[in-house]
Amino acid sequence: MLRALVLTRIATEERRLGMPLDYVKYIVRTSLAAFFRYTLFLPMSRYRHRLPADAFYVARLIATAREDCGSCVQIVVNLARKSGVRAEVLEAVLANRIEPLTDDLQDVFRFTHSVLDANYDEADLRQRLQSRYGEEAMIELAFAIATARVFPVTKRALGYAVSCSSMRIQM
Repeated sequence: MLRALVLTRIATEERRLGMPLDYVKYIVRTSLAAFFRYTLFLPMSRYRHRLPADAFYVARLIATAREDCGSCVQIVVNLARKSGVRAEVLEAVLANRIEPLTDDLQDVFRFTHSVLDANYDEADLRQRLQSRYGEEAMIELAFAIATARVFPVTKRALGYAVSCSSMRIQM
């Protein structure tokens, strides 16, 4: 009974995200306890109150694309578009082109790449971003970068990431 309710809720989420969540359904069918632990992670991955949507999704898209070239990236694109992020911004990020981005988003782009590359040279960018967005927004940015990796890695570890696909940006 509980599994059926959870699977119905996942189907609703699939429609909202515009992509299948087969690996999540696998978790539900295999272990409800594991699924409920997984759901505890979701609020942290979605936490955004101070950081503008475009900055949040630039970071999230870069971090997700580092781990995935399929449905997880498409989900981030879909959520970004629903949050009002312009298609041109997403296209630039996916093409790894910084020039079309505003100065603010260029800083987010560089900062995210630096963090993911573990360059330890992001102090100036961190200071600029913190001055621009505030301390709480920096926590949100850190969460966006760090948590983006969990979904594609989990999916890949469970055998549900098997091929790349082209992204649809226009909605």
